[in-house]
Amino acid sequence: MLSEIAHNFVANLFQPLLLFFFMGFAIPLLRVPFEFPKALYQSLTIYLLVAIGWHGGELMAELPSSELAVAGGLAAVGFIVNGIIGLSATWLLRAFTPMRRIDAVTVGSYYGSDSAGTFVTCLGILATLNLLHDSYMPVMLAVMEIPGCLVGLFLISHLRRSGMDKLGNMPEEPGYMGDASALFADSVASDEHGDLHNGSRHGQPVAKSVGAAVVGGKSSGLNLKILHEVFLNPGLYMLFGGIIVGYISGRQALVDPHVVEGPNNLFLTMFKGALCLFLLEMGITACQRLSDLKTAGIGFIMFGVLAPTLFATFGMCCLHAYSLALGHHFETGTYALFAVLCGAASYIAVPAVQRIAIPEASPTLPLAASLGLTFTWNVTLGIPIYIEIAKHLIAFMPVA
Repeated sequence: MLSEIAHNFVANLFQPLLLFFFMGFAIPLLRVPFEFPKALYQSLTIYLLVAIGWHGGELMAELPSSELAVAGGLAAVGFIVNGIIGLSATWLLRAFTPMRRIDAVTVGSYYGSDSAGTFVTCLGILATLNLLHDSYMPVMLAVMEIPGCLVGLFLISHLRRSGMDKLGNMPEEPGYMGDASALFADSVASDEHGDLHNGSRHGQPVAKSVGAAVVGGKSSGLNLKILHEVFLNPGLYMLFGGIIVGYISGRQALVDPHVVEGPNNLFLTMFKGALCLFLLEMGITACQRLSDLKTAGIGFIMFGVLAPTLFATFGMCCLHAYSLALGHHFETGTYALFAVLCGAASYIAVPAVQRIAIPEASPTLPLAASLGLTFTWNVTLGIPIYIEIAKHLIAFMPVA
């Protein structure tokens, strides 16, 4: 059995997709004077998200209503699981690293979301290995991206109410400057008092972040701008849009198959080639992000490497429990995809929310962990490991 596992692992590890990632990872190490065109990277990202949505929607159009009900239940399970992962990641970082509380919460929110890049890589590997997966998994990619954003916003709101200063420090942390919301309120009161006395101002205005302004004002932490960024960020829109268009087109194709011939040639035939170029760029970016880890500490680095497997295994166990409860068999590829949705960390959606709602947090540490460590681990060693865990989990506790 061990020989079979080792053979499968090595075979999965040296797929062409991963070799392109290794090729890109080596570019900064070897100081090759190459820069991936930004416009091409953006185009590939749009293409891959729309292609995933298109194919998923097209396959969903053929599903009976009973399968769609199973998919709805799985979406709820995935949403809850990623919420738990976001909270657990924050707790682990607080317990085993010297990070500031705001940075631990921010990094935890990245892990409570998912990674489109890891998902599409897993799709490519599954296709190469001829492992099937349930057609509604692209919907899971969209649903499971949201919990991390909400967990982060909720915990940051709690920190601000607990006296966080304008730089993101808490009272027990070095460099604490005082409660940002209280200083903001004092500044406003001082301004109003000055206006009442011939415009004279007593005291200097306090520099404040977007978050401090939210706390100081009457609006809640979940304002419309933040909610718009969470639910209508470009990546999520392209993915959901592709699913809807693919579903409608798939329903039409049940009557006239020629409807989907042209898009299938674009979105299915070219998918693996586009994914290879995407992984080339991701390899370059992941290697460059490793330099941000110099001051992170060994605990943070170990978290970025070990947490993905922990969370992915937890996710697969939850999926299997749902499978046993329903008496419904999920494909092996579905376990692998669910694993990467639980074990990956965001590098698109949550950073966009962080810029608006959590500007006090470190902008480099979360991306160093999600791209430099976790993405690298998942697409090289992680996915082959998850596939083997899924096979043995299904064999150990078969669904009746």
